[in-house]
Amino acid sequence: MKYRTLGKHGLEVSAIGYGCMGLTQSYPPYLPEEESISLIRKAVDMGVTFFDTAEAYGPFSNESLLGKALRTFRDKVVIATKFGFDFEHGQNDAHNRPVTLSSRPAHIRKALEGSLQRLRTDYIDLYYQHRVDPDTPIEAVADTMADLIKEGKIRGWGLSEASTQTVRRAHAVCPLTAVQSEYSMWYRAPEKELLPALDELGIGFVPFSPLGKGMLAGRFNKDSTFGPDDFRSAIPRFSPQNLKQNVKIAELVQNMADKRHTTPARIALAWLLAQGSNIVPIPGTKTVARLEENLGAADLAFSPDELEDIRRHLNQIAIVGARYPKEQEMLTGL
Repeated sequence: MKYRTLGKHGLEVSAIGYGCMGLTQSYPPYLPEEESISLIRKAVDMGVTFFDTAEAYGPFSNESLLGKALRTFRDKVVIATKFGFDFEHGQNDAHNRPVTLSSRPAHIRKALEGSLQRLRTDYIDLYYQHRVDPDTPIEAVADTMADLIKEGKIRGWGLSEASTQTVRRAHAVCPLTAVQSEYSMWYRAPEKELLPALDELGIGFVPFSPLGKGMLAGRFNKDSTFGPDDFRSAIPRFSPQNLKQNVKIAELVQNMADKRHTTPARIALAWLLAQGSNIVPIPGTKTVARLEENLGAADLAFSPDELEDIRRHLNQIAIVGARYPKEQEMLTGL
């Protein structure tokens, strides 16, 4: 496994991390707990040191699962989790995901104590604000993070789905380790402003959904359908009418993979790695075979000419449909 560094303070992580959300949320069916634990530990055996979770995943069950799986490997791994939703007084969407935000300092501290308990640890390596709370100044959040770092309860902090302006304001108060946002071959909005700003400021970038929620892994075609409990059933990009257009990008990536005698997932992940040395994608999976496939992307490289050719082809494909349902799209800052 190759390794990369997030942020100027040098948080070293595996070049490809593990996004744990799908083990308990959004993409059923879910594995029995012991199988999930075995898979997470297999990832550690294969060199993965970076694991991403959140109190909102479940909610709470994902952190508890990760805490059980990693309790004997704590000194060998980097755990990232997130705060920012109000579970006591808030509301959920149609898929039972929280949509009411809260990043008040007292709420953050309470959330952190819950995460520490569930994760069976006394510190968090990377603590993200899950979504920007418009009712709490980001400077107040950053001040709280600075205090938590001094207290040794977190080692670094980050933002998720935040605008470039918010990133700059937060970083000026307490330097950010990383920003996490969606980024992949089929969602490249961060390239316009966010990625250049992160390079300038020395902040790491952690793309979630690096395989386009399965689209770039060769899993779907124009006739694919999704059950009502599958999050993709509510995403406009996966609607039957939009899928017929959007599947073109999956076909493009498959063609690239065929030429390289590899898999589309490896093409998609290797492309992300090639976009900057501060980028660490966090694909999720429920099988050892997919885990091995994903991690193999770290050994795949592109020449400058190949990267230019890929970008030219990507620019020729129009992706249609929003990436979130309306009630969640409003929570993003990009």
